[in-house]
Amino acid sequence: MLSTPNAPKKLFLLDAMALIYRAHFAFSKNPRVTSTGIDTGAILGFTNAIWDVLQNEKPTHIGIAFDTSKPTFRHEQFEAYKAHREKQPEAITLSKPFINRLLEGLNIPILKMDGFEADDIVGTLAKKAAREGFEVYMVTIDKDYAQLVEEKIFFYKVAYAGRNPAAIWGIKEVCERWDLKNPMQLTDILGLQGDAADNIPGIPGIGEKTAIKLLKLYDSVEGIIENVDKLKGKQKENVTNFAAQGILSKELATIKIDVPIEFDAKALEYDDVKNITSKNKETLSTLFDELEFRTLKRKILNEESTKSFSPKAKIGSSSLSKTISENKKATTDQMDLFGSPISNQKPTEKEKAALAKLSNTLGGKEFEKLGNTVNAIFEDVETSQSTENLQPKLDTLFTIKHDYHLIDTKSKREHLLEFLLLQDEICIDTETDNLNVMEANIVGFSVAYKEFEAFYIPVLGSEEEQKNILNEFRSVLENPKILKIGQNIKYDYQIFYKYGIELKGQFFDTMLAHYVLEPELRHNMDYLAQTILDYQTISYSEIVGTGKKIKTMADFEPKEILNYAAEDADITLRLKNKLSFELEKEENKGLKSVFYDIEIPLVSVLAKIEMNGMNIDTKALAEFSIELGKDVEVVEKEIYQIAGEEFNIASPKQLGEILFDEEKLNLSPKPKLTAKSKQYKTDESILVKLASKYPIAAKIVDYRQLQKLKSTYVDALPLLLSSKDNKVHTSFNQAVTSTGRLSSTNPNLQNIPIRTERGREVRKAFIPSDENHVLLAVDYSQIELRLMASFAEDPTMIEAFKNNRDIHTATAAKIFKVTIEDVTPEMRRSAKTANFGIIYGVSAMGLGQRLNIKTTEAKKLIDSYFAEFSSIKNYMDKIINEARDNESVQTLLGRKRPLRDINSRNMTQRGFAERNAVNMPIQGTAADIIKLAMVKVQEYLEENNLKTTMVLQVHDELVFDVPKAELEIVKPKIMEIMSKTYQIDVPLDVEAGIGQNWLEAH
Repeated sequence: MLSTPNAPKKLFLLDAMALIYRAHFAFSKNPRVTSTGIDTGAILGFTNAIWDVLQNEKPTHIGIAFDTSKPTFRHEQFEAYKAHREKQPEAITLSKPFINRLLEGLNIPILKMDGFEADDIVGTLAKKAAREGFEVYMVTIDKDYAQLVEEKIFFYKVAYAGRNPAAIWGIKEVCERWDLKNPMQLTDILGLQGDAADNIPGIPGIGEKTAIKLLKLYDSVEGIIENVDKLKGKQKENVTNFAAQGILSKELATIKIDVPIEFDAKALEYDDVKNITSKNKETLSTLFDELEFRTLKRKILNEESTKSFSPKAKIGSSSLSKTISENKKATTDQMDLFGSPISNQKPTEKEKAALAKLSNTLGGKEFEKLGNTVNAIFEDVETSQSTENLQPKLDTLFTIKHDYHLIDTKSKREHLLEFLLLQDEICIDTETDNLNVMEANIVGFSVAYKEFEAFYIPVLGSEEEQKNILNEFRSVLENPKILKIGQNIKYDYQIFYKYGIELKGQFFDTMLAHYVLEPELRHNMDYLAQTILDYQTISYSEIVGTGKKIKTMADFEPKEILNYAAEDADITLRLKNKLSFELEKEENKGLKSVFYDIEIPLVSVLAKIEMNGMNIDTKALAEFSIELGKDVEVVEKEIYQIAGEEFNIASPKQLGEILFDEEKLNLSPKPKLTAKSKQYKTDESILVKLASKYPIAAKIVDYRQLQKLKSTYVDALPLLLSSKDNKVHTSFNQAVTSTGRLSSTNPNLQNIPIRTERGREVRKAFIPSDENHVLLAVDYSQIELRLMASFAEDPTMIEAFKNNRDIHTATAAKIFKVTIEDVTPEMRRSAKTANFGIIYGVSAMGLGQRLNIKTTEAKKLIDSYFAEFSSIKNYMDKIINEARDNESVQTLLGRKRPLRDINSRNMTQRGFAERNAVNMPIQGTAADIIKLAMVKVQEYLEENNLKTTMVLQVHDELVFDVPKAELEIVKPKIMEIMSKTYQIDVPLDVEAGIGQNWLEAH
């Protein structure tokens, strides 16, 4: 409503897509679908958000900003900007016309301009309006807008998920939130820490807290770079090496305030009487009937719907939580609200006796219906589904009836144990004083065997007392007949293993189950609880805190962490019941096999590999560090000599001036400039292009690589040695890559350089456990090419592999039309690059860059390749067409990867999906095979009581620490197991090497 003459003019500027996306994902677990099949979740949530602003804030002026489909100046400045984002969900795309009709009906102007994002439109208009005396409120959930806050401009943080009320942040609130001198420094924080949502890289190793600390000292990103000499260690190195990246990141994160758009106050005026005329009401009434928004129609128009609703109208679901109706069809048992069966089976006499004892021990509480109290506390399904709030509140520990018990005496433990031994499955979760498993000590563990009930057992005292408590439960933990359930159960396995107890029997890991079902989503328990159970868990940080005041679980009394610990076991059990049901569906038969036959058996194998660790020659690394330091100095002097002067090579500004100033080297007639500071760009891609022509550019690339090698590996590895055994213990991640490959962290041993001579030197530092052992490295030979030959059924490739001929020479002979004897090394190199490039869907430009030839020549090479290997081209076309039909591809063993962009109208997104369609079955099958091989090799070692240990897996290679006395036994057997793990049309050859270090063995 328009203000009185003395009232402030209040302009509300809304970020449309932020609100639309928020609304869409709020309903993504339980989408709203009309009787005609329209998904209305995004429209409903968006409408409610706008109406709340109109009713609660009474704006005098309002406008809503949209992005356009055209690239922005940021995409031109940084090609990777937002490149990792998935395409817009179809439901949002289909919702936009309805949203436009809604805004037309509400008479709210739409603001947009090609080449700029909505936040740039909002930023520009906010600044202009503030100069004309308006109070401006930027309505969004994107905290980046806080950088624009000033005396008359406010960040209006909308309520989220029905839990947090709307908040208005002025200068004080923004500065307090980030501990800043002024809101504009938020751009410096984003420049330093980056922004994963927008693919803005930032400077490695700098998070929000470190960024704030540095800004207190040096005010800005530029100030930090100029004072880089005052920094120390890794931080100094990162700021030096990634200074240009930090400045670019700041520029990308800075909202533009000079968009060429006019501020027309008259056009933005809002009066709920004048704006919603009878014509507008007719528009809205028709729209609300079409969308079946009965409540909104009453609320906004004070009208009842004139449309009769079909009984087909429903709440739809596309997520894993879509189990209510399906589960009811699958069983005749009573169902809870989520569709999980509630067993009507009466307890056995043994269970009754055990329950009675436990009940008395815990204070006489009745246990006859433990865990089955959910029906008493939920609203009626129809009532909850008809609610038109933005999103139903997530349940929490305080809204769900539950029974969590502290088992802190021997008597309680004995009675609990008696009952646990009667169960077919139990859920386990450990609590420790450290997240690093090698350094961690157990604090306690929780168990659950029925939903909504769990028990927490503290394990405190001396090491001997702890072992005594754990030994009481050995009969359960090592019972092979009891299924063990966990979330990332590998960690729990390792903790118990450290105390002499090995979890036995079948496992069910909820993290891995969800990974197999949805490989491209997140798999942590908090996320799974929200998306599958509509439940908000107690977070780890809520218990231990953050920053300098952070504690460990050992700092709390058992009763203080009872709810947190017990909830973990309870929630994991509930997740297991949902996820196991999904795996049992007929369409998931292949995924079920991947889960139970590959991923689950691999858990204990990886646990043992990690705990075995690798021995490191720290003396060799120290010597290599000195050598690298000298190499850096030599290259540095060579750069100065070519430049004709000394300068800070790590400073993008100084380096750019040396390379591109007309009065300096002037290497490029049209050098690229950064958007804001207008200084020369010197990122790696630019230098690599210049390196073939200009020695100084090649020297700078070499300089940066040397610095990275020294800091990332040579100097860092000794710092990662465990205090327990002085070894490096990497962590293998099963649930990260979409292809099924393992990844490695802390440290990442899979990324140790191998292509350069200096990089290979790092592998020399990995040595056997002692002088009586050697390292054995066994790897699959060209497994991905062999799989490609098998998939494509290519006769030439299959024959070459079967006859043990060099595949690259054979390929070269075909595509260059010469005899095997006439193939030159250059031809073989081109063929090898093409062979591996084809697997990854290399383009003519990409192949040209790899071979240092023109794109036209590379295209001819690819055309010649496909002409001679038409079966490969046919396979690629076939797999892409199948992927388009199924929107997914799978490996030979059944692992599936969704390809939601395979039918995208966006050529870039579609092309990326098509390359994944070709590559994933090959790379994923290779990953599945080596995982199976790891399981079988470990079984062989344990069944024969051998002392050989598996210590590392890197892509297609396994590394073993082998007693010299066992070498002649294990080497041929491991090679045999690996070669026969899985049969395809060509032999899976393996190669083995032995050495006193990893490089020598490899």
